Amino acid sequence: MGDGIDLSIADGIARITLARPEVGNAIDIPLARALLAAAIRCETDASVRCVVLTGQGRLFCAGGDVSTMRSAGDGLPELLAELIAIVHAAVTRLARMPKPLLVLVNGPAAGAGFSLALLGDVVLSARSAHYTAAYGAIGLTADAGLSWLLPRLVGLRKTQEIILTNQRIKADEAEAIGLVTRTVDDEMLASEGDAVAARLVAAPVAAFGAARALLLESFDGSFEAQLDRELRSMVTAASAEAREGLAAFFAKRPPDFTGT
Repeated sequence: MGDGIDLSIADGIARITLARPEVGNAIDIPLARALLAAAIRCETDASVRCVVLTGQGRLFCAGGDVSTMRSAGDGLPELLAELIAIVHAAVTRLARMPKPLLVLVNGPAAGAGFSLALLGDVVLSARSAHYTAAYGAIGLTADAGLSWLLPRLVGLRKTQEIILTNQRIKADEAEAIGLVTRTVDDEMLASEGDAVAARLVAAPVAAFGAARALLLESFDGSFEAQLDRELRSMVTAASAEAREGLAAFFAKRPPDFTGT
């Protein structure tokens, strides 16, 4: 795909790789646009059943490209408005697409890279990775969903510490406090990621997509409103996937959701 993003699709799995390793996969406007294009492709391509997001090189993502920000001078507000709007459009697509997202954090993640790392339904972290909000160090505030994701994962008090003190969180602590699903040794990240992706691509993708939507909506409205969402989602999900799942259960065989 170019412009700092590599996209490959094979066997139902789309792999999005942040590919500016020489600058820590820092996000500039071309990369942001390419990420949005990749997210749209993953959302709309019916052959894609699972999306994997990772980084190339030593870092997962250093966040926004601070060199570009510095060179903007007095035009910094306009640059940030454009850059963040594009990143947010990409993040929204990745968060709301009806397909599971697996994030493989191959190295340190900071700023918007921290946000991208947390976005997955399953997040596997390399042991060499660490996580930093980083915004305060350059006089900026959180973007790419960090102020929404962090409190829901670790609570308000811990979020305040992470953002306001610019705390660096090592991989093992990230797992312990619920930032990531699991920490694995660096040399095992790719193989563990392949194993999880294989399970996700074989799963009932429509049901998982509906489950993603329910979880995103679960913090809005009352308990009764969420019960109604669950009812409507279940009825909608009672389709070919459900019929295959029930048939497989009673036939005592593994279900084949890929053909549904």
